[in-house]
Amino acid sequence: MLHEPGHGIDLAGANKHGQQMFLANMPTPTRVLRPPPPPRRPKRRPSAPTRPFTPVDGIQGALLTMTPDPQIVTERARWEDGELTRHCHQVVREHADQHGWSTRQRNDVVRSLRLLQTYRSRAEERIRVTDVLTLPTYAGNIVSTMDVLDAAGLLVEDRIPRIETYFTAKTRHLPQPMRGQLETWLAVMIDGSATAPRRRRRAPVNIRQQIHALTPILTDWATQDTTSLAAVTPGMVTDALPPSGHQRATTVTGMRSLFSILKSRKVTFQNPARALANPGTGGSTPLPLDTAAVRAALASPDPAVALAVALVAFHALTNLQVRRVQLTDITDGRLQVGDRIIPLADPIRPRLRAWLDHRAKTWPNTINPYLFVTQRSAPRLVHPGTQFPWNKTTLRPQALREDRILAEAHASGGDVRRLCDLFGMSVEGASRYITTPGLSAGSPTPATAPV
Repeated sequence: MLHEPGHGIDLAGANKHGQQMFLANMPTPTRVLRPPPPPRRPKRRPSAPTRPFTPVDGIQGALLTMTPDPQIVTERARWEDGELTRHCHQVVREHADQHGWSTRQRNDVVRSLRLLQTYRSRAEERIRVTDVLTLPTYAGNIVSTMDVLDAAGLLVEDRIPRIETYFTAKTRHLPQPMRGQLETWLAVMIDGSATAPRRRRRAPVNIRQQIHALTPILTDWATQDTTSLAAVTPGMVTDALPPSGHQRATTVTGMRSLFSILKSRKVTFQNPARALANPGTGGSTPLPLDTAAVRAALASPDPAVALAVALVAFHALTNLQVRRVQLTDITDGRLQVGDRIIPLADPIRPRLRAWLDHRAKTWPNTINPYLFVTQRSAPRLVHPGTQFPWNKTTLRPQALREDRILAEAHASGGDVRRLCDLFGMSVEGASRYITTPGLSAGSPTPATAPV
């Protein structure tokens, strides 16, 4: 009774209140009096659906917004067993088996679905993304839960795009009707236009750059009592442009885009930016990298870093191309990137084998088709983020790519055709490397010069 597991028998303690009735240092008795284990609580799993689940169209708006008590929501979620939960549980099982989810991840999603059902007004409604984003308050899962709801056709996207939030923050101080005119321009830039004059929609990053370049000028005009863009003259546009550089090029592009859209929508009577010529950014000069840094990255103990650096250092792939390489793109020692077939360099092959072994050992059940996977992308069908695996090294993919192309330009004596064929570049892009200063026999050799 007094003997503690993992400790020797204390003879003095055993005889303190009575006589020891067995010999010391003998094998432990087979039958030891232990307290009975506590009764095991039965696992609570959603029951099978009793009828086909059909979500209702539309979502009931809330009259008053109140934050639920996390403790009450968590307690109710333990026993939640509605029709939507039962239906989603079947979808979770199929989705988890297909994507190789672990038991823990599957249980987290089931619990998150229960949490979503506890503070909903109608159980038949579809689930909004903004409701899913509140799950961390109750220790719930966001990304995997959204994947399941999307697969079940129950997810409603109600988030405000980030570009609209950024636009509102930048232009809220501008007067009307200037702000309304900018909203017309923003709508065409985001959604495009199918009516004449037709326009393609622009990427949010490009729209953000133009908003950042235009808002200081628009703010300055507003302080000068210019409340409408219809009153802007060509002279005002020319005087407001930055002197030179990348900022001037972005501002000119934004001005031409803004006033051409407003003129086509008959919001303004003239286009004061029509005569502006885009001066171009001028670009930066490619510079060679430190050879020691590249060699250290190629010998990185992280197989993902070593392989990614090798693909860029030997074949000058872009960061996007590296992240989008699929397993089926590599066949018989050749890599297919778009329409190009690239024979893999010999130093890449052992690094590729090391990464594939690590991938198979770490995520044996993943069905992700991409060559590079992370803990976040392994249970899904998406490629890694922009920072993988470059956040583990000091090298940047664009600088490493430029170093490789510059090395080839040195080795070929500035052969534009060779650069275009080898790296899939345009003539304009290749000309940037053959016009670099010091492209001669005695110039410094880049770090990734051909061996």
